[in-house]
Amino acid sequence: MPIRKLFSLGLPILFGVVVVMVGGGEWGQIGLAAPPWAGIISSKKVEADPNKTYNLSPECGPWLIMACSFSGERAEQQARELVLELRQRYKMNAYMHRMHFQVGEEVLGRGVDRYGNPVRMRYRRPPQFDEIAVMVGDFPAVDDPEAQQTLEKIKYCQPECLKPSAEKPTSQNLAAWRMFTKYVRAEKESLGPMCKAFLTTNPLLPREYFAPKGMDALVEQMNADLPYSLLRCPGKYTVQVATFTGTVILDPQRIQRIQQGQEDFESNLDKAALAAHKLTEALRMKGYEAYEFHDRYASIVTVGSFDSVGTPRPDGKIELNPQIHAIMELFRAEPADTPGMGPKLKTLAGIPFDPQPIPVQVPRRSLSADYRQDPGRSR
Repeated sequence: MPIRKLFSLGLPILFGVVVVMVGGGEWGQIGLAAPPWAGIISSKKVEADPNKTYNLSPECGPWLIMACSFSGERAEQQARELVLELRQRYKMNAYMHRMHFQVGEEVLGRGVDRYGNPVRMRYRRPPQFDEIAVMVGDFPAVDDPEAQQTLEKIKYCQPECLKPSAEKPTSQNLAAWRMFTKYVRAEKESLGPMCKAFLTTNPLLPREYFAPKGMDALVEQMNADLPYSLLRCPGKYTVQVATFTGTVILDPQRIQRIQQGQEDFESNLDKAALAAHKLTEALRMKGYEAYEFHDRYASIVTVGSFDSVGTPRPDGKIELNPQIHAIMELFRAEPADTPGMGPKLKTLAGIPFDPQPIPVQVPRRSLSADYRQDPGRSR
């Protein structure tokens, strides 16, 4: 990929970075005129076929709301009823998920019995049992606005299928406790049987999805074809010796003018990428193992490839790798010649290095990039 076209993929992202201030109030004052349960019945179209079973899958979003769970003989039936009611009446993408639990047969309690042996206790439930959870998705992030709004709705909604009666006892776990805690709160007339709902991760996705250690597919594409891309660095760590940042536009009026072609946009990201590329090649000409890396907002240059930053010491600190320390000292800025002046940056090919190089982890592609969601899809 030519270096001058490096940011042609990522440039439109900058036009979406806008800071909006509403009136003179604070965030917490927006939309407080209506109670949290207002608009609980939605007109959104959500599939609710009584002949279908809506089981949870990895495609149901990385974040979901744990509405409630059921156990016992009628657990599956009541879970199905709740899923259908949440879909039909409240227009929520609800799913069922069976969970299997296995606990030890006995545990040691406090104290001793009359023979002086430890008190042995047993779980009230059998050592193995199943529960069926009802979960609502599909949310891309834990702080997604729609997820927060849906969570509040779930806490206040009153599904008909969860109203207990003598003819139809509930299989909802901890139903009696939820009923008690509801009546000791100020909103006892409004809170529903799912008032303890909470946001959680999709249990069918791997842990790596929620702890990514690499970049997304677009950034990988921006760096894949570079001859000295940091993605080709064989080590786990390298030393960042130079940083070049671009420009992010925050003025919505200017963004609109640029989008309409009324104003030219000169991207400093292109200049940053060219500087990083030029410095990397200059370092390579000098015999240094240099790499370049670019994302949507900046470009960096690194030197070296190492498997570890250093060796742990008995006092808990790390003894820095001597090779890493040598690179940091080689490219760091020199003290100012004149009092009151800033440090004197070192340069190569007319391009300055960072005042203080630092060791960084080599980026790797994240597994979470394989689980990208299409926000326009519907179920």
